[in-house]
Amino acid sequence: MKTKFSGILTLILAFVVQLTFAQDKAVSGTVSDESGMPVAGVNIIVQGTSSGTQSDFDGNYSIMVDEGAVLTFSYVGYTTETRSVGSSDTINVTMSEDVAQLEEVVVTAQGITRERKALGYAVSEVAGEEMEQRTEGDVARVLSGKASGVNITSQSGTSGSATNVVIRGYTSINGNNQALFVVDGVPYSTETNSQGNFLSGNLGSSRFLDLDPNNIESVNVLKGLAAATLYGTAGKNGVIVITTKSGSLQAKGPKKTEITVNQSYFVNEMASMPDYQNTYGGGFDQSFGWFFSNWGPAFAPDGVDGYLNDPAGIIQPDGTVEHPYGSSAFLNAFLGGNNVLNQQYTGERYDWRPYESVENFFRSGSVSNTSVNIRGASEDGKISYNVNYGNLDEEGFTPGNGLRRNNLSVGGRAQLSNKFTVQGSMNYSNTSFVSPPVAASRGNGTLGWSTFGNVFFTPRNVDLMGLPYTIPESGGSIYYRNGNDIINPNWSVANAQGGQTVNRMNTTTSLSYEFNDNLSITYRYGLDWYNERNKEYSNKNGVNFNQAVFGYLNTWDNNVSIHNHYVSLNGSYDLSDDVGLTFNVGATSNRRTYDREGTSSSGQIVMGVIQHFNYENQTPISYHGAQNTLGVFGSADIDYKDFLFVQVQARNDWVSNLPTENNSMFYPSASVSFLPTSMDEDFKSENLSYLKVRAGYGTSAGFPGGYPTVNTVGQSTNVNGGINGGIITNSVSNFQANPDLKPELLGELEFGVDARVWKNRIGINASYFERTSKDLIVFKPLPTSSGYTSTQDNIGKIEGNGIELDVDLEMFEILPVNVEGLSWNARVNFTKSEATVTEQADDQIIYGGSTATWLGGNAAIQGEPLGVIVGTRIERDDNGNYVVNASGNYGIENVMAIDANGNEVPLGTEGSRTITPIIGNPEPDYVMNFINTLKYKNFTLGWQLSHTAGGDIVAKTVATLLGRGGIVEDRKNTFILPGVKNDGSPNNLQINNSTYYFSNVLFGPLELSVYDGSVVRLQELSLSYAFPQKFLDKTPFGALSLTATGFNLWYDAYNVPDATNFDPNVAGTGVGNARGWDFLNGPSSKRYGISIKASF
Repeated sequence: MKTKFSGILTLILAFVVQLTFAQDKAVSGTVSDESGMPVAGVNIIVQGTSSGTQSDFDGNYSIMVDEGAVLTFSYVGYTTETRSVGSSDTINVTMSEDVAQLEEVVVTAQGITRERKALGYAVSEVAGEEMEQRTEGDVARVLSGKASGVNITSQSGTSGSATNVVIRGYTSINGNNQALFVVDGVPYSTETNSQGNFLSGNLGSSRFLDLDPNNIESVNVLKGLAAATLYGTAGKNGVIVITTKSGSLQAKGPKKTEITVNQSYFVNEMASMPDYQNTYGGGFDQSFGWFFSNWGPAFAPDGVDGYLNDPAGIIQPDGTVEHPYGSSAFLNAFLGGNNVLNQQYTGERYDWRPYESVENFFRSGSVSNTSVNIRGASEDGKISYNVNYGNLDEEGFTPGNGLRRNNLSVGGRAQLSNKFTVQGSMNYSNTSFVSPPVAASRGNGTLGWSTFGNVFFTPRNVDLMGLPYTIPESGGSIYYRNGNDIINPNWSVANAQGGQTVNRMNTTTSLSYEFNDNLSITYRYGLDWYNERNKEYSNKNGVNFNQAVFGYLNTWDNNVSIHNHYVSLNGSYDLSDDVGLTFNVGATSNRRTYDREGTSSSGQIVMGVIQHFNYENQTPISYHGAQNTLGVFGSADIDYKDFLFVQVQARNDWVSNLPTENNSMFYPSASVSFLPTSMDEDFKSENLSYLKVRAGYGTSAGFPGGYPTVNTVGQSTNVNGGINGGIITNSVSNFQANPDLKPELLGELEFGVDARVWKNRIGINASYFERTSKDLIVFKPLPTSSGYTSTQDNIGKIEGNGIELDVDLEMFEILPVNVEGLSWNARVNFTKSEATVTEQADDQIIYGGSTATWLGGNAAIQGEPLGVIVGTRIERDDNGNYVVNASGNYGIENVMAIDANGNEVPLGTEGSRTITPIIGNPEPDYVMNFINTLKYKNFTLGWQLSHTAGGDIVAKTVATLLGRGGIVEDRKNTFILPGVKNDGSPNNLQINNSTYYFSNVLFGPLELSVYDGSVVRLQELSLSYAFPQKFLDKTPFGALSLTATGFNLWYDAYNVPDATNFDPNVAGTGVGNARGWDFLNGPSSKRYGISIKASF
């Protein structure tokens, strides 16, 4: 089969090469502008192919082409020209300035289109071609790095895992910071509803996973408040406006039906395995033991660290030990010693050697992605339609992990008369996701079902894949540990699982009526609804703690619906020859409901029966929430002589879950765009063809979710042994309502410059913004004497700023390089932002990560960056020196508690506040992306490099690999930790490396687990070939291309230990406001494969 496949590839390659050189006529000429000046860098393409060249500095060009072919001449700022190749060998072309191109329109808030030159704020666009045929089925991850100011973090490389999307940084402490997604004009729910808990969790998908990237026509990113004002409170975190192919229909298009098919197949692998050492096995201090550490003797017999010198004397001279399942201690640990496996392995010897357990546990998964698009229009263009079907079948690199998705999208547009137009689209998706438990882990397996945690620190002398994982008598987990305190990862895959099945439909119906050429009205109704069915379970007899012993089953449905109504009166008038006015006045109504219903059961009766009736205890899961938001808005745009544009916008929202005195909020905004190059032709030159200076100011608000202003009463039924067996009881919530709670207020000032310089070879888009958030809503602890434990209040203020830079470069025109058919476009985007807590009534608010000081958290502290990482740190003396205790290890600085007067009091004192030291800052110094497209004739090479500089992360993956000895080769050298002893003298106490890594790095101060998260990454790499039109003329294909693509093929986190191969792009605590945490959540994925695209 392999030989046959290689032969086919050889034939295809030979055929491609033959086609590439099949052109047989040389055509040359000169390209000039209307004044007769030569135009360099004009793209000259053979129509219907990717074959072409560029004009040189003198405007000259030469190209090999077939007679009868059509040449297309294009250049930024000029009208595209076409010429047919006849008998003449010379074709000279005059390029005309394209005024319409400078008046390119973009989709802004509420689907309103505006000329790009008129915008006084930053908008980034991503074309549909950049979204399709990608290895990732998650829209957010496909967008990663393609727009400045947008930060996208993956929870892990697990197929279907959640993704965090934040635009221009974090602006709220406890509130939502996720960007708003709008699909075909309708707000689209992207929540991550099911993330579980610390023991079982991180199993939820983010709901933009339901979108098919192959069905996207375009993406517009509205970054600032001035751009998103018309979305009101929903747009406060920026907006990602997605137009699907079914929602993009216009009064033009193909007059015949066109069918486009995309088919892709990719390999899905772990991005990078740690470089495990294979020199030492399990144990501690060079002594053998069935520990989950690799600090035992060497696998070699001789030397001071050889197994023949093992102090425990367990390893025999023949290099064997007693089989872990045959020892007397193990016999007593399982079923009182009466065990089939123990009888089988009693007396059997086990080789003392390294096994590739971790390497063999993971697999090469696969991704199959199919997309079929059918579109067309009537002869008169008044009716157009689009149908898109997509199928994604993804197998993760972790056993038991997979993702399946089917999408169907239908859209149509009909101009029923000269005045009345109706348009609609419907997108349906069915998404299913399944995974073994991938809960957080600290590096000790007794915390839960963490598959990654229990695999990654497997001792090198344990043959994970060769040992049975099930006790025959009970079906429970069995592993090498005598105490049965670690679940065998293979048992987890076979007996514990979490997953979701989602059915979703979002629809849009739009009606537009034109009263005349200047005035129209638009009504749009949108529905976004989904049912998310969740199931997570574990069979009983896992390990000796609670749920894992007794088994559990949780099932629940999340039902979410968004009904959105939009109506707008739209006008466009020329007030004079020099002044124009465009306006939109309208209202929106948005009703959002969220219902959760289910059952949580524990105490499994019969092993393997995953039904609620097979569990001893059942607890209902029930929640209902609803919020209505009514908004009215207005927008007015005035343009003067096509070089000065002023926009004024305003919106007022009313929400249903706050008292009337606080449920209304007014958001004004204004922006201005000034084009000196349009005002005065003298501003224009060869080195400056376009210049726009812009400024904008916008406001918004963040309303709380739920019902924080009213006290609630819980109701439950308790069994009491009476005649009817049940008593209904009520209980008051521990949360104290705050009827005076107000919305958070946001304001942002933005400045920017857009320019095209050096004969349009370089395009620049630069923005600077300053943003303020005040009246921040936070959770506050209350003394228990109040009868409550917490409340919500408006506390504090955050001030932030940032820089965004997007540069577009025509590299071969800059260098210069003039090779026929060769071009190189490079895009660079740069982001740098920061946010500081400038007002904060309390000393410290820990809101992310964990409030447990041994785990640490993110905190809001006055005068510090928002989200600094706090946790235990190395003890310091008064001079700032590290303090080493009598054992030679670092001491841990005491966490303080202070009372209302600022005096230190014992931890846990009622009314006191805990002060935890700052140990890191997760905000990166900057993020930069390089997106490149290199074309040569019919070949296109694309690559995207990303660089994140700075940003701290608590990396428990790194700490565990070091602390468990998984990657540490050196065992003979000792450590003298920098610092002073308790008496102030320099430290001279020696410790061995197992003590340093285990007692200090892994289980010492959390500060020692903090690393700089800088990383350089090859985000994407692709090579495509478009078959020439000459070849396709006698086939049913209108176009045909073949593409090889790779995603996340290489990365280097250059400030963490090399052997860990750690990827810091991880949201270790799930989607939310916590940042800078890794709890062995799993590695990222690497994907590579091939795609074919054909149109008919």
